[in-house]
Amino acid sequence: MKKSTKERVYDYMKEFGSITPIEAYRDLGTFSLREAIRDLKRDGFNIQSKFETGLNRWGTKTNYKRYWIAE
Repeated sequence: MKKSTKERVYDYMKEFGSITPIEAYRDLGTFSLREAIRDLKRDGFNIQSKFETGLNRWGTKTNYKRYWIAE
């Protein structure tokens, strides 16, 4: 049975501890991370997030969110 994006995001966070939008795209093939996080929160999971800063491919600073399941 094919897993939903929400299930794949949940499994990824359980395995790797957290997820960012670029990881969701690169590793899961989805641009719908925000929607999956919203659905997991609606299902009662305590999803936490924080902004991080990194560099894009041109060396410019960029901000993104990292999400994880708080136990």
